[in-house]
Amino acid sequence: MSRTYQKTDEALGRLDRMQYAVTQEDMTEPPFRNQFWDHKEAGIYVEVVSGEPLFASSQKFDSACGWPSYFEPLEPDNIVEIKDTSHGMIRTEVRSKHGDSHLGHVFPDGPPPTGLRYCINSASMRFIPVADLEKEGYGEYARLFGKK
Repeated sequence: MSRTYQKTDEALGRLDRMQYAVTQEDMTEPPFRNQFWDHKEAGIYVEVVSGEPLFASSQKFDSACGWPSYFEPLEPDNIVEIKDTSHGMIRTEVRSKHGDSHLGHVFPDGPPPTGLRYCINSASMRFIPVADLEKEGYGEYARLFGKK
């Protein structure tokens, strides 16, 4: 299925207050009090505004930081990295390519095989369980979970 990923006024209108603040105003949600920090169900995480695939549950690990963490993106071309010098430190911000939404940051302290930790705000993502991948238009990712 060919899909178009983009930011639309309709998609922005569906965001709750926290989702808007995180994705459009570069805010950070509270640690340990967000939807996916300890989420373990199999499936994929897509960008909440554009729907572009970002991460798979198989790439998720417990970093004990209070936000969902992944060692690599599902679709690297959907991730944009930008130098962030806010808050008196140098970090690498992670944004979605098509939705231009703030997702979080990437750090060089993750596990093998990449050594990276993509520390991502739950508010910037929507979860698609394996059972719903086909119905939601992400059937090509079922193979990651042993499905046809």
